[in-house]
Amino acid sequence: MTNIIERWDDKNQLSKSIKRLSIIAVASVTLSACNMYSSQIVQEGIGYREARFAEISAMRQYRACRDDSLEIDKLARSESSTARYIASAKLLEKCESELGPEAAKVGGEERIRSFALSVKNYFIGGDIGKARTNLKKMKQAFPGQDLYFADGSSFIDTIEVLLGLRDRSAIGEFSAVNVNTSIKSELRRMRYWKRN
Repeated sequence: MTNIIERWDDKNQLSKSIKRLSIIAVASVTLSACNMYSSQIVQEGIGYREARFAEISAMRQYRACRDDSLEIDKLARSESSTARYIASAKLLEKCESELGPEAAKVGGEERIRSFALSVKNYFIGGDIGKARTNLKKMKQAFPGQDLYFADGSSFIDTIEVLLGLRDRSAIGEFSAVNVNTSIKSELRRMRYWKRN
């Protein structure tokens, strides 16, 4: 009988040992899976932070560059200097080109305003070709977006008429285009005097 009891104790101890080992194995696998998952989260968090820091740094540089250009624009308006208008537009163009892909999706409103200012400054400075080129770049960078003046007229429609990208002689087109009424009347006046 003692022999049977010893065997039973051995089997009982063996089953207890197997249970302990299986619990330890399951626990270690579970903990290692949690550890692997948490290290993946840490890596993704670090990557996100680095990307966000790069975006913020790029936007700071862009804004500093843009602010310099706005100072030149202010001087151009006060002095009525076409050379300063061109310099401001060139600097705005440089700011946009140096922005890079890390911040291409941020600051959209600021960037479209800067694009529009560069188009306007090239136009006022007399470089119609560069104004047309920058308008095309603006429309490609911000498809379907436009800026509106205080009277509700469209920047893109207005500048396209002024740059000659729309037929100035078609009277019906002025009615269909969202252009300032003073610009419409001035273009109609010019057309009248060309014909009469």
